[in-house]
Order: sequence, then C-alpha cells, then structure tokens
Amino acid sequence: MKSFFKIVLANLTAIFIAIAGFFVFFIAFLILSSVSGGTDVKSDSILTLDLKTRIIDSPSEDQEDLLAFKSESKAVLLYDILQAIENAKTDNKIKGISLEMDNINAGITQLDDIRSALNDFKKSGKFVYAYGNAVSQGAYYLGSVADKYYLNPAGLIELKGLSTEVTFFKNFAEKYGIGIQVIRHGKFKAAVEPFLRDEISPENKEQLSTLLNDIWSNTSRKIAESRKIPLTELNTITDSLYSYLPNLSLQYKLADQLIQKSEYDNIIKKKLNIDKDKKLNKISFAKYSESLDSDNDGKKIAILYASGAIYNGKGYDGIYSENFLKEIKKLQKDDDVKAVVFRINSPGGSANASDEILFEMQQLKRKKPVVVSFGDYAASGGYYIAMGADKIFSGPNTLTGSIGVFGVVPYFKDLAEKNGIRSDVVSTNANSNMISAINGLTPGTLSIMTRSVEATYQRFVHFVTQNRKKTFEEIDAIGGGRVWSGVRAKEIGLVDELGSLQDAIKFAAKSANLKTYNVSSYPAKVSKFEQIFSSETEEDFSTRLIKSKLGKENFKIFQHITDPDTKSAVVMESPFSIKIN
Repeated sequence: MKSFFKIVLANLTAIFIAIAGFFVFFIAFLILSSVSGGTDVKSDSILTLDLKTRIIDSPSEDQEDLLAFKSESKAVLLYDILQAIENAKTDNKIKGISLEMDNINAGITQLDDIRSALNDFKKSGKFVYAYGNAVSQGAYYLGSVADKYYLNPAGLIELKGLSTEVTFFKNFAEKYGIGIQVIRHGKFKAAVEPFLRDEISPENKEQLSTLLNDIWSNTSRKIAESRKIPLTELNTITDSLYSYLPNLSLQYKLADQLIQKSEYDNIIKKKLNIDKDKKLNKISFAKYSESLDSDNDGKKIAILYASGAIYNGKGYDGIYSENFLKEIKKLQKDDDVKAVVFRINSPGGSANASDEILFEMQQLKRKKPVVVSFGDYAASGGYYIAMGADKIFSGPNTLTGSIGVFGVVPYFKDLAEKNGIRSDVVSTNANSNMISAINGLTPGTLSIMTRSVEATYQRFVHFVTQNRKKTFEEIDAIGGGRVWSGVRAKEIGLVDELGSLQDAIKFAAKSANLKTYNVSSYPAKVSKFEQIFSSETEEDFSTRLIKSKLGKENFKIFQHITDPDTKSAVVMESPFSIKIN
C-alpha cells in the first residue's frame, strides 16, 4: 500500500512540475509574442496622441502591471515621441497631428518638450488639431498648442492653477506614542518638516510659493500665447473656474467649437478631402515610432537614463547603484559611444549610492563628453549625480537643487509603555545598540549621525562648487535644502542652459564633433519576463502588491519607516514632485 501511495505521489509531483513548466513557458510565450513588429504607414495618415499613450522618460519606467499579460496603455519614450514629431514634418504620408486625450500621463517637462516640438511641427504647414471631453489641466496645457481646439458640448476643461497641500504627522505621532528623531542640514529641507511641526514653516511656504508661481507663470503664459488670450484675462478665467462650463470655454476662447467626436473626425476628413463614409487613417505615436528606421551601427550618442529614487543594491523600479554602475562602465568601454547625455529625472535618495554614481560619472567624463539633461526633477541626490557633467540643461519647470541632507529614525517608546511593553539592553560597548525600535538612538549615535549628516552636506556642496565654479558660501546661500524652478536655477547658476532633451543631444554631438550619429538608450528596457523570473531583484510579490495598493509616493514613506536599509540611512532626497493635474 505504501509503495502504491509513493507511486501516486511521484506521478502527481511529475504532473505538477510539468504543468508548472508549461505555465512558465506559456507566460513567456504570451509576453514575447506581444512584442509587435514593424508598422506600415498608410497614405493620408493622422499621427494621433490618445488616452492609450503613456509617456515615459526612460525605459526603466515601463514596469507597470507585472502580472498582466497585456496593458490597455502603451508606454512610449519621450525621445521617441519627439523623434516621431520631427520625422512627421517631412513624411508625406503624415498629413497632420491629432491630440485626443482628456488626461495625459506625462510630467511637466515632458509636456514642455512635446509642446515645443508641436510648435515646430506647425511650421511645416501641416495642422495640429485637438479634441477633448473632460480635459485635465495637463492635457489642456499640451492641447492648447493646437491650431484648433474642439470640446464636447457637455465637456469641461480643468483649468484651476497650481497648489500643494502639506500633511503634518507630529501631533499624530505624539498622540500614539511614536517618537521621531530627525537630523538635517538646511532650513529648507522640508522632507522632514511634517515630523517636526504641526504647520508649515515660513521658509517652506516661501519656497513652495516661489516654485509654484514660477511654474504657473511659464505654463499660463504659453497657454495665453497659443490661444491669443491676454494673460490677465486668462488668470481671471482660471480664478473664476469658467472653463468648467463648456459655453464659457467657448465664450472665453479656450475652445474654438463645441462638437461631438464624430463631427471632429469629419472636420479632419474634410481637410484631407476624404469622403465621410471612409475610415480615417489614424496611427498612434507608439506604432509610428516602431515604423521609423533605427540603425545602431556606427558612431553613437548614448542617453543614459537615471529615473526614479536612488537606492543601494540591485533592482528595477528606480536607480539602483549596482545596476547603474555597470551601465556607466559599459559606456566607458564602448568606443562607438562618442558622447553621453545623462538624462536625470530623480528626487534623490541614498547619499551613499548617489556618491558611487557621481564617482563613476566623473570617470566617464574623462573619456568622453557628458552632457546632463534634467527632466521633471533633479533634486538632492538627483542634482548631486549631475556634478560630473560638462554642461547641464534644465527645463524651465524642472524642480532643481534641494542641496541638503537628512536622516529620520522613528521609535516607539511611549507607545510601548502604554501597552505594557518595555525592553532591557545587554551590550559590550557604549553604543552597541545604536538604533532601538523602542528607545530610538543612543546619545552617542545621535552625535555621530549629526556629524555624518554635516559631513555629507559639506561633501555635497564641495562637488557643487567644483562643477558650478562657485565658492562654498555662494552655494550654501542657495542650498540648505531649497528647491528651485529651472528658470531660477539658471539665474542663480545651478544649471548652464534652459533646454530640452533634444538640445542636450545636439550639444553632445557638437562636443564630440559628430555630424551624423545614432542615438541609443541605456539601460535597455527589462522585459516583464525578466522582471518576474530574474534573481537580481529582491523585491517579492508581496512587496509589489503593497506598492500597487499604496501607490508609489505613499510606498516611499512606508519604506522609509519600515525598511532597515533606509530608515537609519543618511538621505539626499526631495519630497516634492510637480504635476499639472
């Protein structure tokens, strides 16, 4: 009988392994088969940006829905979109561009770059039209560049200006017996302010007000110019929320006509002399980008993407030092790469990892030109790693600077006492138990960590003074953790030029004396299959589930408090991100 059960068990095990193996193969097949081939562009085509397009700054950002076989949205690199617009100017098969999105998943500098490219596209004589239903502020900012803007008769435009809301946890922590020890340098280092105060500080209010007004000034001016509305009138329209009523959107020239979507399509058909009964040839930016020739042979300019928070170790969703250093060293050794554009879109993170990346970028700079291009934000550690550049380009609305350092350590002494929990410590030395979940930092630990934060700040400013050719006092005066818009950063000397990713590429080509070149992206996109089954990442499925439920921003707060590798670390990170929602 025992032998019989052993045989059955063995057979069941073999069947299970076979099924599991088939399942893994089936997943891989579905993922790999979802990769599309080339696309043929039909005559009289309209290049279309719609709701299914998700604009990303770097290949590493295309990591959503790991367990989904197919996503409704298609991620497209900002560079590919800009190249598509540039190519469409002279492509006889592309007659115009249609912007058909109520919401747009893109950052403010991405919208700026695309808007600029569309303005240039219009010089070709081809049209740009836009249509919306319930239109977000970001989507309207981009769509307002169109020759004509059409709105649904029951639609609205969310034009309301910019704001930020700071949430404070000090009283909450005290109420529930949670202690938080904070070490920082810089009165503007607002990342830790919610744990120290129960209201916004004058310094933080000042920097946020300046930042938001700079960005609103830039964006509202461009909307007003495109729509031919006096700027003062546009601000009145915004203050009064007139755009939420379609008839007022029409009256105040935010829209040119109130029509249904099918009527909008007929307008385009009429412009192209196409019969109403015939189908309009629309091609997405994703498919059009796939149709363009890409030649990776010969002399290259590499775009090295640093997107997301900065961490030690290995991983995919962010800038992980071990992975990233390998990419830098590849570029150092690749003789075909004649120049590097270092595209940074990061709020910072680990001070140690940032320092490692900066060192290797300095070594890369010794071998070939390195030009930095800032995305939505290059703050704290994200600004620090740019200090190995020959030249820095920033968008006018880039969140820049935040030259400051901090550390946060939570502990639960009062909460433990309220619930009858206490602890005794047995140790060999004065500070063996440096960080306790119940008692927090020992006095010696607090002293040495304060010195560590100060030393890290001194090192931060040192590298900034070298790159920006300024004194310590000059950088310290504009540092202290303060964030600036790209426009202000240019005025005070934190960046060299205001310009797009394309501007940085052109300058890199000039620096390397290249008249013809190809552009390649690093790191390469990691497939879903590699993410799920690679042993390089320590992030398990439970972590991914928590992240998906909390959202990226809330997960970062959760991680700072719970992750032993981050909660006691010295950090160069900005708490801010700017979105035109």
